[in-house]
Amino acid sequence: MAVPEFEFRTSSACTYNNNDPRCVEVATNVPGRVAIRSSVTGRAVEFTTEEWIDFLTGAKLGEFDLSA
Repeated sequence: MAVPEFEFRTSSACTYNNNDPRCVEVATNVPGRVAIRSSVTGRAVEFTTEEWIDFLTGAKLGEFDLSA
């Protein structure tokens, strides 16, 4: 059985600029997995769906905010 390939899409919040093409891309097409990659380096990091939901929940609650 072939492992499905991630299909990345660019964040709608990204303002892509050819002179500065830094965007985050996400793939959610593989069941149980979420992958995030840099549009500059192409490097990707994979998470389980549960890990991704926990991260998003923490981000929305300000868990990762930097203090001044």
